[in-house]
Amino acid sequence: MLHFECDYMEGAHPLVLERLAETNLERTAGYGDDPYSAHARELIRAACGAADATVFFTVGGTQTNAVVIDHLLRPWQGVLAAETGHISVHEAGAIEASGHKVLTLPHHDGKIDPAEAERWIERFYHDANYEHMVAPGMIYLSHPTEYGTLYTRRELEALHALARRHRIALYLDGARLAYGLAAPGTEVTLETIARCCDAFYIGGTKCGALFGEAVVIPDPERARYLFPVAKRHGAVLAKGRLLGVQFETLFSDGLYHRIGAHAVALAAKLRRALIEKGYTLAIDSPTNQLFITIGNDRFADFAARTGCAFWEADDRRTIARFALGWATAEEEVDELIRRL
Repeated sequence: MLHFECDYMEGAHPLVLERLAETNLERTAGYGDDPYSAHARELIRAACGAADATVFFTVGGTQTNAVVIDHLLRPWQGVLAAETGHISVHEAGAIEASGHKVLTLPHHDGKIDPAEAERWIERFYHDANYEHMVAPGMIYLSHPTEYGTLYTRRELEALHALARRHRIALYLDGARLAYGLAAPGTEVTLETIARCCDAFYIGGTKCGALFGEAVVIPDPERARYLFPVAKRHGAVLAKGRLLGVQFETLFSDGLYHRIGAHAVALAAKLRRALIEKGYTLAIDSPTNQLFITIGNDRFADFAARTGCAFWEADDRRTIARFALGWATAEEEVDELIRRL
């Protein structure tokens, strides 16, 4: 059976498991106050070109989004996000549960348009009753987006400038960041993101870790009291070194970037085959996720044969997703191509 339903079906990269086993019986302080977490934070700061950044490890993406958004927003503020954004659709109201409304914007293949975001904020403050309404306090992005698309450096810089003009935060969800950084032709690096964003996270769960995400807040003043906010959300791991060891491994010897490049290269091979075999790409994704359009009557058989997943549908057509990851083998992709 082939499995291309998602990119986090396996456990962890063998080097991560090896390092966890090697350090298993060591005794260290808890809550991330251990030498492995300290070294991982230094490696991440160096990779981001942000020497003073606060780096905080959490367990999963939804938890991370809830903590960071709750930490950076005032009680009366909400967060602007694409209507397809993860916090808008796939987090079961986790942001609203913390008291902050998700304010949705139109999406363009999963992305927010800076000019549309600007107009939304301007309309909000032109409303004579705006003080009675949830105020925009943050812009939320995913990179890659839910559709595997990427922001350009210019778009990130425009959103950064917009956030500065309106004195709101810019936050980037990097659950699949390894695959975005490895995409061909991208100008966006970790340093770009650290320069443009008030907070972002580097995904581990979908990028080779057993579990875990690394939150980066470039200005440490904006990270004051992050720990107690995370504690209130149940997001502080007592055995914090389990996160530190994993990110220390991922950010040693270029492993994180190799993981991303592997999946993106195999996705490119599959993309070429899909086009050659006459399939219609629903979205032009340069990352590890591929989306095709097929008839509703064909989807069930097609999914059973190829291991793809349902993404969305209308009355006639279904968008099917193939997700490749750090553990995808080229032999699996070759077999998939034979079955198409």
